[in-house]
Amino acid sequence: MRRLNSKKISFLFIAFFLITTFTTACSNSSANKVTVMGSSAMQVLAEQAGNDFHKDHPDSNIIVQGGGSGTGLSQVQAGAVEIGTSDVFAENQKGIDASKLKDYKIAVVGIIPIVNKGTGVKDLSTKQLADIFTGKITNWKQVGGKNLPITVINRSKGSGTRSTFEGLILGKQKPMKAQEQDSNGTVRKIVSSTPGTISYISAPYAKDSNIQKLSLNGIKPNEQNITTNKWQLWSYEHAYVKGKPNKMTKEFLNYLLSKKVQNNLIPQLGYISINAMKVTRDSNNQVINN
Repeated sequence: MRRLNSKKISFLFIAFFLITTFTTACSNSSANKVTVMGSSAMQVLAEQAGNDFHKDHPDSNIIVQGGGSGTGLSQVQAGAVEIGTSDVFAENQKGIDASKLKDYKIAVVGIIPIVNKGTGVKDLSTKQLADIFTGKITNWKQVGGKNLPITVINRSKGSGTRSTFEGLILGKQKPMKAQEQDSNGTVRKIVSSTPGTISYISAPYAKDSNIQKLSLNGIKPNEQNITTNKWQLWSYEHAYVKGKPNKMTKEFLNYLLSKKVQNNLIPQLGYISINAMKVTRDSNNQVINN
Protein backbone atom coordinates (compact mmCIF):
# COMPACT_ATOMS: atom_id res chain seq x y z
CA MET A 1 0.00 0.00 0.00
CA ARG A 2 1.41 3.36 -1.05
CA ARG A 3 1.91 5.90 1.66
CA LEU A 4 0.84 9.50 1.26
CA ASN A 5 3.66 11.95 1.65
CA SER A 6 3.48 14.85 4.12
CA LYS A 7 2.66 17.44 1.41
CA LYS A 8 -0.36 15.47 0.23
CA ILE A 9 -1.55 14.98 3.80
CA SER A 10 -1.24 18.69 4.48
CA PHE A 11 -3.10 19.51 1.28
CA LEU A 12 -5.95 17.13 2.13
CA PHE A 13 -6.17 18.50 5.66
CA ILE A 14 -6.37 22.10 4.41
CA ALA A 15 -8.97 21.18 1.79
CA PHE A 16 -11.08 19.39 4.40
CA PHE A 17 -10.80 22.38 6.74
CA LEU A 18 -11.85 24.86 4.05
CA ILE A 19 -14.80 22.74 2.92
CA THR A 20 -15.99 22.29 6.50
CA THR A 21 -15.61 25.99 7.27
CA PHE A 22 -17.42 27.00 4.07
CA THR A 23 -20.27 24.56 4.71
CA THR A 24 -20.66 25.76 8.29
CA ALA A 25 -20.60 29.40 7.22
CA CYS A 26 -23.23 28.79 4.57
CA SER A 27 -25.39 26.95 7.06
CA ASN A 28 -25.10 29.75 9.63
CA SER A 29 -25.74 32.39 6.95
CA SER A 30 -28.91 30.62 5.89
CA ALA A 31 -30.12 30.28 9.46
CA ASN A 32 -29.53 33.99 10.13
CA LYS A 33 -31.05 35.25 6.88
CA VAL A 34 -34.48 36.88 7.15
CA THR A 35 -36.12 38.04 3.92
CA VAL A 36 -38.93 40.55 4.38
CA MET A 37 -41.08 41.18 1.29
CA GLY A 38 -44.32 42.98 0.50
CA SER A 39 -45.87 46.29 1.47
CA SER A 40 -44.05 49.35 0.13
CA ALA A 41 -45.83 51.33 2.87
CA MET A 42 -43.95 49.30 5.49
CA GLN A 43 -40.67 49.19 3.57
CA VAL A 44 -39.21 52.32 5.20
CA LEU A 45 -39.84 50.90 8.67
CA ALA A 46 -38.60 47.40 7.85
CA GLU A 47 -35.38 48.70 6.27
CA GLN A 48 -34.47 51.01 9.15
CA ALA A 49 -35.43 48.45 11.78
CA GLY A 50 -33.37 45.84 9.92
CA ASN A 51 -30.31 48.11 9.91
CA ASP A 52 -30.69 48.89 13.62
CA PHE A 53 -31.27 45.23 14.48
CA HIS A 54 -28.08 44.24 12.64
CA LYS A 55 -26.01 46.55 14.87
CA ASP A 56 -27.00 44.47 17.89
CA HIS A 57 -26.98 41.20 15.94
CA PRO A 58 -23.93 41.36 13.61
CA ASP A 59 -24.54 37.80 12.40
CA SER A 60 -28.03 38.67 11.14
CA ASN A 61 -28.84 39.25 7.48
CA ILE A 62 -32.13 41.16 7.12
CA ILE A 63 -33.12 41.60 3.47
CA VAL A 64 -36.07 43.93 2.78
CA GLN A 65 -37.91 44.06 -0.55
CA GLY A 66 -41.12 45.71 -1.76
CA GLY A 67 -43.46 44.35 -4.40
CA GLY A 68 -46.79 45.11 -2.75
CA SER A 69 -48.94 43.44 -0.11
CA GLY A 70 -50.26 40.78 -2.51
CA THR A 71 -46.71 39.74 -3.36
CA GLY A 72 -45.68 39.62 0.28
CA LEU A 73 -48.60 37.39 1.22
CA SER A 74 -48.19 35.03 -1.73
CA GLN A 75 -44.44 34.71 -1.16
CA VAL A 76 -44.68 33.95 2.55
CA GLN A 77 -47.50 31.47 1.89
CA ALA A 78 -45.25 29.71 -0.65
CA GLY A 79 -42.42 29.58 1.89
CA ALA A 80 -40.18 31.70 -0.34
CA VAL A 81 -39.60 34.38 2.33
CA GLU A 82 -39.56 34.41 6.11
CA ILE A 83 -41.84 37.45 6.54
CA GLY A 84 -44.55 38.76 4.24
CA THR A 85 -45.60 42.35 4.98
CA SER A 86 -49.05 43.60 4.11
CA ASP A 87 -51.39 46.59 4.57
CA VAL A 88 -54.40 44.28 4.38
CA PHE A 89 -55.55 41.27 6.36
CA ALA A 90 -54.55 37.98 4.75
CA GLU A 91 -58.22 36.96 4.96
CA ASN A 92 -59.05 39.64 2.39
CA GLN A 93 -56.44 38.68 -0.20
CA LYS A 94 -57.53 36.32 -2.96
CA GLY A 95 -55.56 33.09 -3.17
CA ILE A 96 -54.30 33.31 0.42
CA ASP A 97 -55.16 30.76 3.11
CA ALA A 98 -54.99 32.94 6.23
CA SER A 99 -55.32 29.90 8.49
CA LYS A 100 -51.77 28.88 7.55
CA LEU A 101 -50.26 32.26 8.43
CA LYS A 102 -49.64 34.01 11.74
CA ASP A 103 -50.29 37.74 11.93
CA TYR A 104 -48.05 40.17 13.82
CA LYS A 105 -49.50 43.70 13.78
CA ILE A 106 -46.43 45.93 13.86
CA ALA A 107 -47.72 49.47 13.35
CA VAL A 108 -50.49 51.64 11.93
CA VAL A 109 -50.04 53.88 8.92
CA GLY A 110 -52.21 56.75 7.76
CA ILE A 111 -53.20 56.97 4.11
CA ILE A 112 -53.20 60.54 2.82
CA PRO A 113 -54.73 61.96 -0.37
CA ILE A 114 -52.25 64.30 -2.04
CA VAL A 115 -52.52 66.78 -4.90
CA ASN A 116 -50.18 68.94 -6.90
CA LYS A 117 -49.85 72.32 -5.21
CA GLY A 118 -51.18 74.12 -8.27
CA THR A 119 -54.70 72.71 -7.93
CA GLY A 120 -55.80 75.34 -5.42
CA VAL A 121 -57.51 72.71 -3.22
CA LYS A 122 -56.66 71.78 0.38
CA ASP A 123 -59.82 70.08 1.59
CA LEU A 124 -62.41 67.75 0.05
CA SER A 125 -65.46 65.93 1.30
CA THR A 126 -65.33 62.14 1.25
CA LYS A 127 -67.97 62.19 -1.50
CA GLN A 128 -65.94 64.61 -3.62
CA LEU A 129 -62.88 62.39 -3.27
CA ALA A 130 -64.90 59.35 -4.32
CA ASP A 131 -66.39 61.25 -7.28
CA ILE A 132 -62.89 62.19 -8.46
CA PHE A 133 -61.63 58.60 -8.34
CA THR A 134 -64.74 57.30 -10.11
CA GLY A 135 -64.48 59.93 -12.86
CA LYS A 136 -67.61 61.92 -11.96
CA ILE A 137 -65.59 65.06 -11.15
CA THR A 138 -63.02 65.89 -13.82
CA ASN A 139 -61.95 69.51 -13.22
CA TRP A 140 -60.61 71.17 -10.09
CA LYS A 141 -62.98 74.12 -10.47
CA GLN A 142 -65.85 71.73 -9.65
CA VAL A 143 -64.49 71.48 -6.08
CA GLY A 144 -63.42 75.08 -5.62
CA GLY A 145 -60.00 74.87 -7.24
CA LYS A 146 -58.49 76.21 -10.43
CA ASN A 147 -59.84 75.59 -13.92
CA LEU A 148 -57.56 72.63 -14.46
CA PRO A 149 -58.25 69.06 -15.61
CA ILE A 150 -57.86 66.40 -12.95
CA THR A 151 -55.34 63.63 -13.56
CA VAL A 152 -55.80 60.60 -11.30
CA ILE A 153 -52.78 58.51 -10.33
CA ASN A 154 -53.75 55.16 -8.82
CA ARG A 155 -51.70 52.48 -7.12
CA SER A 156 -51.27 49.19 -8.93
CA LYS A 157 -53.51 46.19 -8.34
CA GLY A 158 -52.18 44.12 -5.48
CA SER A 159 -51.30 47.23 -3.48
CA GLY A 160 -52.63 47.05 0.06
CA THR A 161 -52.79 50.84 0.19
CA ARG A 162 -55.04 50.85 -2.87
CA SER A 163 -57.23 48.10 -1.44
CA THR A 164 -57.71 50.04 1.80
CA PHE A 165 -58.30 53.35 0.03
CA GLU A 166 -60.92 51.95 -2.34
CA GLY A 167 -62.62 49.95 0.39
CA LEU A 168 -63.00 52.96 2.67
CA ILE A 169 -63.61 55.70 0.08
CA LEU A 170 -65.21 54.06 -2.95
CA GLY A 171 -67.01 51.19 -1.28
CA LYS A 172 -68.64 49.19 -4.06
CA GLN A 173 -68.18 51.93 -6.69
CA LYS A 174 -65.89 51.08 -9.60
CA PRO A 175 -62.73 53.20 -9.91
CA MET A 176 -62.08 55.01 -13.17
CA LYS A 177 -59.32 53.83 -15.48
CA ALA A 178 -56.18 55.71 -14.55
CA GLN A 179 -52.41 55.58 -14.66
CA GLU A 180 -51.10 53.07 -12.10
CA GLN A 181 -47.85 53.18 -10.17
CA ASP A 182 -46.19 50.53 -8.03
CA SER A 183 -44.67 52.58 -5.22
CA ASN A 184 -45.41 55.43 -2.84
CA GLY A 185 -42.18 57.17 -3.82
CA THR A 186 -43.03 57.20 -7.53
CA VAL A 187 -46.54 58.49 -6.85
CA ARG A 188 -45.18 61.33 -4.70
CA LYS A 189 -42.68 62.32 -7.39
CA ILE A 190 -45.31 62.41 -10.15
CA VAL A 191 -47.82 64.40 -8.09
CA SER A 192 -45.21 66.95 -6.99
CA SER A 193 -44.14 67.65 -10.58
CA THR A 194 -47.31 67.22 -12.66
CA PRO A 195 -50.05 69.92 -12.65
CA GLY A 196 -53.58 68.76 -11.85
CA THR A 197 -52.63 65.39 -10.38
CA ILE A 198 -54.17 63.64 -7.39
CA SER A 199 -53.31 60.37 -5.66
CA TYR A 200 -52.77 58.93 -2.18
CA ILE A 201 -49.72 57.74 -0.31
CA SER A 202 -48.72 56.34 3.06
CA ALA A 203 -47.94 58.91 5.74
CA PRO A 204 -44.17 58.21 5.98
CA TYR A 205 -43.85 59.28 2.33
CA ALA A 206 -45.92 62.45 2.76
CA LYS A 207 -43.14 64.49 4.39
CA ASP A 208 -42.58 66.55 1.26
CA SER A 209 -43.14 70.28 0.96
CA ASN A 210 -43.64 69.93 -2.80
CA ILE A 211 -47.03 68.21 -2.42
CA GLN A 212 -50.31 69.33 -0.87
CA LYS A 213 -51.80 66.96 1.69
CA LEU A 214 -55.59 67.06 1.68
CA SER A 215 -57.85 67.12 4.69
CA LEU A 216 -61.22 65.37 4.42
CA ASN A 217 -64.43 66.91 5.70
CA GLY A 218 -62.26 69.44 7.53
CA ILE A 219 -60.37 66.70 9.40
CA LYS A 220 -56.58 66.63 9.15
CA PRO A 221 -54.61 63.38 8.76
CA ASN A 222 -52.64 63.67 11.99
CA GLU A 223 -51.81 61.09 14.66
CA GLN A 224 -54.49 62.18 17.11
CA ASN A 225 -57.24 61.85 14.51
CA ILE A 226 -55.95 58.49 13.27
CA THR A 227 -55.70 56.92 16.73
CA THR A 228 -59.35 57.82 17.45
CA ASN A 229 -60.56 56.93 13.93
CA LYS A 230 -61.74 60.50 13.22
CA TRP A 231 -59.40 60.11 10.24
CA GLN A 232 -60.61 56.80 8.89
CA LEU A 233 -58.03 56.29 6.15
CA TRP A 234 -55.51 54.09 7.94
CA SER A 235 -54.38 50.50 7.93
CA TYR A 236 -52.33 48.08 9.98
CA GLU A 237 -48.84 47.16 8.93
CA HIS A 238 -48.92 43.36 9.21
CA ALA A 239 -45.96 40.99 9.32
CA TYR A 240 -47.06 37.46 8.41
CA VAL A 241 -45.09 34.27 8.94
CA LYS A 242 -45.86 30.71 7.91
CA GLY A 243 -45.54 28.04 10.55
CA LYS A 244 -43.03 28.38 13.37
CA PRO A 245 -40.48 31.12 12.57
CA ASN A 246 -36.79 30.31 12.88
CA LYS A 247 -34.77 31.81 15.73
CA MET A 248 -33.53 34.91 13.90
CA THR A 249 -36.96 35.66 12.39
CA LYS A 250 -38.56 35.40 15.84
CA GLU A 251 -35.93 37.69 17.32
CA PHE A 252 -36.52 40.28 14.58
CA LEU A 253 -40.29 40.15 15.11
CA ASN A 254 -39.78 40.63 18.84
CA TYR A 255 -37.53 43.58 18.06
CA LEU A 256 -40.23 45.18 15.88
CA LEU A 257 -42.66 44.91 18.80
CA SER A 258 -40.14 46.13 21.40
CA LYS A 259 -40.42 49.46 23.23
CA LYS A 260 -37.35 50.70 21.39
CA VAL A 261 -39.10 50.39 18.02
CA GLN A 262 -42.68 51.07 19.11
CA ASN A 263 -41.90 54.16 21.21
CA ASN A 264 -39.05 55.65 19.19
CA LEU A 265 -38.46 54.44 15.66
CA ILE A 266 -42.08 54.06 14.57
CA PRO A 267 -43.22 57.63 15.40
CA GLN A 268 -39.89 59.00 14.19
CA LEU A 269 -40.54 57.56 10.72
CA GLY A 270 -44.16 58.76 10.52
CA TYR A 271 -45.96 55.56 11.55
CA ILE A 272 -48.10 55.10 14.65
CA SER A 273 -47.31 52.58 17.36
CA ILE A 274 -49.75 49.74 17.62
CA ASN A 275 -49.97 50.59 21.34
CA ALA A 276 -51.13 54.17 20.68
CA MET A 277 -54.39 53.21 18.98
CA LYS A 278 -57.62 53.98 20.84
CA VAL A 279 -59.55 51.72 18.45
CA THR A 280 -59.01 48.42 16.67
CA ARG A 281 -60.24 47.33 13.25
CA ASP A 282 -61.10 43.82 12.13
CA SER A 283 -60.78 42.26 8.69
CA ASN A 284 -64.29 43.50 7.81
CA ASN A 285 -63.26 47.12 8.51
CA GLN A 286 -65.42 47.15 11.63
CA VAL A 287 -63.97 49.51 14.24
CA ILE A 288 -64.08 48.70 17.96
CA ASN A 289 -63.16 51.11 20.77
CA ASN A 290 -60.34 49.80 22.94
